Amino acid sequence: MLVNLNDVLLRARRENYAVPAFDTDTSLLLKATLDAAEEMRSPVILQFHEADLEGRKIIQVTSLVRGLAEAYSIPMVLHLDHGENPDKIRRAMDHGFTSVMYDGSHLPLEENIRNTREIVAYAHERNVSVEAELGHVGGSDLDFNDTGASLLTDPKDVVRFVSETQVDALAVSIGTVHGVYKAEPELNLQVLERIAKVTDIPLVIHGGSGTPEDQMRRAISKGITKVNVFADLRIAFRKGLETANELITRQDPLPDELFSPIIQELKMAVKDKIRVFGSEGKA
Repeated sequence: MLVNLNDVLLRARRENYAVPAFDTDTSLLLKATLDAAEEMRSPVILQFHEADLEGRKIIQVTSLVRGLAEAYSIPMVLHLDHGENPDKIRRAMDHGFTSVMYDGSHLPLEENIRNTREIVAYAHERNVSVEAELGHVGGSDLDFNDTGASLLTDPKDVVRFVSETQVDALAVSIGTVHGVYKAEPELNLQVLERIAKVTDIPLVIHGGSGTPEDQMRRAISKGITKVNVFADLRIAFRKGLETANELITRQDPLPDELFSPIIQELKMAVKDKIRVFGSEGKA
């Protein structure tokens, strides 16, 4: 069933676990994610980017997810990740997205607040949840472009930002990065603790791939309720593809034969995150 972030994150905050948010920009990723989450009885957040929704692609995504929502019994959120263009964010909501993220983290605080507040007003009239970001998670984007150094979230700004925008979830920067880590990260849990003391809003980590399990569990115990994962799925996808290439000898492989190793690797990666995040059995 399709729900919004509030329907899954508020319980996660109360019970100290995190809901996994997976980028599912292909049908294989979508199938593997939903099958694994259903088997683990975990709620799940299905994420797409603005580029995934250009032209008719938004119809393909929303039609597919709405149809699948009737076939699975777990709660699922259809979420726009890192939306920066207000028109594209509103278009996603108008086509059935139950949750959106407005990313104004690169803007001055005043402008981030003003833009986020406008998105929230439009969304809440439609029972759509809104995630925003305060601070900046660095790393690289999907084209390997450097997105700049991370800027940790300032707890002093959190109270004002949440109060003036009325967002439903807040992505915070505590030491993770987007993409694949070049060295093992060290999360700043002291900053997270200070943030959690000044707000009860569900908190989000971006760049959840490759973060050591012990650090992730500690972050979740201190208030993180949503963790974004994509790079680890891409790694699993490639591993499954390599296995398929090794196993298949025929020149014209059947699609199921080719896709099966990929789906198995993806499902294992999804289930691993669900176990670490503590969302198993929470559907």
